[in-house]
Amino acid sequence: MVEQKTLEDYRDEIAQCVRCGACQAHCPVYLETGREGSVARGKIVLAASMLAGEVGLDERLRNEMSLCLLCGSCVVKCPNRVPTDGIVGALRRRITDDQGLSPIGKGVAALTGSKVLIKTLLKGADLFSPLLFKKIPETSGLRLRFSPDILKDRSLPPLPERNLFARVPEFLEGEADKPVLGVFAGCALTYLYPQVGEILARLPHSLGYSVFLPRDQGCCGMPALSSGNGPLIDKLASANINAFRTRQVDTILTACASCHGMLAGHYAAKTDNPFEGELVDIHVFLAQQGLIDQLAALPRWRQRLRVTYHDPCHLRTAGITVQPRQLLRALPQVEFVEMEDAGLCCGLGGTFTAAHPELSRSIGDHKVAGIQASGAEMIASGCPGCILQLQDIVDRAGLPVKAVHTLELIQQALTEPVQ
Repeated sequence: MVEQKTLEDYRDEIAQCVRCGACQAHCPVYLETGREGSVARGKIVLAASMLAGEVGLDERLRNEMSLCLLCGSCVVKCPNRVPTDGIVGALRRRITDDQGLSPIGKGVAALTGSKVLIKTLLKGADLFSPLLFKKIPETSGLRLRFSPDILKDRSLPPLPERNLFARVPEFLEGEADKPVLGVFAGCALTYLYPQVGEILARLPHSLGYSVFLPRDQGCCGMPALSSGNGPLIDKLASANINAFRTRQVDTILTACASCHGMLAGHYAAKTDNPFEGELVDIHVFLAQQGLIDQLAALPRWRQRLRVTYHDPCHLRTAGITVQPRQLLRALPQVEFVEMEDAGLCCGLGGTFTAAHPELSRSIGDHKVAGIQASGAEMIASGCPGCILQLQDIVDRAGLPVKAVHTLELIQQALTEPVQ
């Protein structure tokens, strides 16, 4: 179990907000709505008033706290580093404790709290896809659109026949003199993009490392955090921590920005990293292994793909921006081009896109101009959630662009013949 901070635990940090407004220029929700309650300092005022007993858990407070993507952009730009994302999370948990889970929160709890249910639903969705999904243009790189109201007209990737655990054994033995690496996959890389999860496991193994992919791991808990479900965060965190304690690992690799942010940040909100191995994003790990030079030494392709990059919020706020670009620039089949506003949030935000679908899309649509101006054929990112949202953004804009994980392009360079 991780020890989650309460609103009272944040009392000193709340007092550090000087209402300077530096957060305004960096809050994707405020930039869309222009409402003071949407921005960090407005939420801090409400939190302080809550602590002082001046406001209760009324409808206004619930609505204002729901209008946060938990992206952390305000925290990075705050001169006093007030952890607004953590404070909002604590307030959401208090609201849930007092009033129960919202319908969306209940759905999140049912789905992410049960791996059996996830598998069953995905199998059912695949079986009934002609009824549940709508066709979209082949140029999008996807073939389905989800039609239920909660994710109406949402682009989804083709549902895979086998999940990650069916593709990769629990342990891949490497060279005896190299340490064992753990792989934290998360929901999206296990069930929606298992081909990316497989690269995450097999690429380090090809470098000589033993790789441990524990079967008892599950959701990182970011959707539970987003919906204010403290008990589910405890349940998932305990399961994940225990899963990686069954074998000694030196490092735990992630290839999902949201998972990395949850495990490295919210699991360690009151204590140090509860995992025995260090949490490392795959871009950072590959750069440390010298893969950038190895890729740069490969023969250049005659016809290269024009690729740009989107910074996932939870990598950008962790300072992981250079390594993904270095890897992309080194790829022999890629012509890398920087796009304007690469660090703008895509608008997904865990359950935010389900609770506020139109606002989520409006925020995401601000990415279109930069993507279009870049002339890119592909947009790479290090977060499956962003990839899902970006593909939906470009599909609705009618752009012939495919969203991919950086690992897919790295794998292509290492395995496909020169063209």
